[in-house]
Amino acid sequence: MDNPRIIGIVGSLRSGSYTKKVVQIALDAAREMGAQTELIDLAEYHLLFPFQVPRDEMPDDVSRLKEKIASAQGVILGTPEYHGSFSGVIKNMLDLMGFAEFEGKMIGLVGVGGGALGAINALNGLRAIGRQLHAWVIPEQASLPNVSSHFEGEELTDERLVERIRTVGRQVTRFSVLHNSRQIDQFMKEWETAPKNPGME
Repeated sequence: MDNPRIIGIVGSLRSGSYTKKVVQIALDAAREMGAQTELIDLAEYHLLFPFQVPRDEMPDDVSRLKEKIASAQGVILGTPEYHGSFSGVIKNMLDLMGFAEFEGKMIGLVGVGGGALGAINALNGLRAIGRQLHAWVIPEQASLPNVSSHFEGEELTDERLVERIRTVGRQVTRFSVLHNSRQIDQFMKEWETAPKNPGME
């Protein structure tokens, strides 16, 4: 598989969110490597957790999102950090999904935070959930601290951060290709030599 399908999921409902801009940067890097990409803005989906409605009466958007995730080989999850964790909209989305959508997928993580620690805690939480869903969470991740100070309008001005985000998009694409091809030995070799310590340096 030379052209994997990579989707980016924006876990922020805020208009003009930094999360959305960061996810798009990662997707752009994936597309440059030949991936078919799609940005999924959860603000455009009507999602309700089952305790609000019976499972057989779930909104059509739930099924639509399940299909989009299931059809992808790689997923980039983006979230702001709220109170030391990831956003409620990402949690709600993940609670509606399961192994059918995420098992065996490559997952990349990007996050933004208003403070000096960025989104480290949020991304650590998502990493644990990815493992529970039997997904492959790539070692590299991008956490942007003091996020508003790094943007001028729509543009992320810190080239080091841009490159880190782009690396996430590239790694999700690369590992998706290897994992879904006959080159499994190469996949395992590259996986084992990937960076061991996620997060900001």
